Amino acid sequence: NALWFSDAAPTQPIAFSHKLHAGDHKIPCQHCHIYAERSPVAGVPPVSKCMGCHSNIAVDKPEIRKLAAYWEQQEPIPWIKVHDLPDFTHFSHKRHVRAGLACQSFHGPGEQMTVLTRVAPMTMGWCLSCHQTRAVRFGTDCWTCHQ
Repeated sequence: NALWFSDAAPTQPIAFSHKLHAGDHKIPCQHCHIYAERSPVAGVPPVSKCMGCHSNIAVDKPEIRKLAAYWEQQEPIPWIKVHDLPDFTHFSHKRHVRAGLACQSFHGPGEQMTVLTRVAPMTMGWCLSCHQTRAVRFGTDCWTCHQ
């Protein structure tokens, strides 16, 4: 997947609005991305999480009908990653969430985005700059070459 170096927003199977959910309805990121505090990955919400609300809310809207179809077919939604890092990188959501960093530090103001797009380059230089600014050491091996 070459998306890791692109700022493009992929066309998703369902037009999910972070603005509506996280912004207007003020649903916290970790309500849906339940693994962020305890795992290297934040996790994509299962269809059952979405259907917890949408079995009763906005059921006649076209995008919710698409959601319900995945639920009825017992299939996961084939979301396309927006923040897809190259395989050679290691990023732990758990460490960053537990350090008190807001999701917006990396993902931008998702609560204002109807279509989620990448706002930070998410390159090694970008990460190193943040770690240096915050005086965070994450291993002597990295700093040997990347100072």
